[in-house]
Amino acid sequence: MAGNLSTPGASVTSRVFALLGAFDVDHRELSLTELASRASLPLPTAHRLARELVGLGALERREDRYAVGRRLWDLGLLAPVQFELRQVAAPFLQDLYGATGATVHLAERDGGQVLYLDRLSGNASVPVISRIGGRLPLHATGVGKVLLAWAPEEVQRQVLGSLTRVTPYTITQPGRLRDQLRRVRREGFAQTVEEMSRGACSVAVPIRASATGDVVAALGLVVPDLSRGRARLVSALQVAAAGIGRSLPISLSESTR
Repeated sequence: MAGNLSTPGASVTSRVFALLGAFDVDHRELSLTELASRASLPLPTAHRLARELVGLGALERREDRYAVGRRLWDLGLLAPVQFELRQVAAPFLQDLYGATGATVHLAERDGGQVLYLDRLSGNASVPVISRIGGRLPLHATGVGKVLLAWAPEEVQRQVLGSLTRVTPYTITQPGRLRDQLRRVRREGFAQTVEEMSRGACSVAVPIRASATGDVVAALGLVVPDLSRGRARLVSALQVAAAGIGRSLPISLSESTR
């Protein structure tokens, strides 16, 4: 939650960002009272700013509640890293979808969560809860485990110290997950079996910038079952990930370090 910005010295910009910062993964819709409280703003100020932001498309009004507007996501896609990465990856994602028919994910790490940059929905009827621009736990998703495996040690400690159970199959034992992360680094891919949603399995690989060798993103597939065909899916992912890595401009490779 934002700090106390109700003082006269707080700028309009600071108050707007406090208002927008009131939203997070656990607070996707807020009433005006909740919005003002979480932003530490007087109710009349929050109401005036929220009304203006709705008019600009930065917020959406849903009856008596507010949500983040599409305009903010559109602007976010213009950030150099996300925009260029999605552009470079787009043809490879299409090829991967054509070869597998599975749901395809392109993701990067945002703090202690997975940020989904792109998604192509597969042919199979699989419960997939991800969405473009959405965030999910690192420890319960295939792309998330890849990104966590190559995350800084302090990020790993933070995530392993707060493992929430999403389904009965979510791994919440720190020692067991750390063993998995070592295996991911050794074998070059991660997998999940109904850890994020029942009836859905995933497999994912890292995307490395060829100029630096750094892991800049993850590429994943969601399928109903991994008992057969996992090797084929991993191979297809690795080919696509290598193509993306070779196509990344040097400026993008350096900006993600």
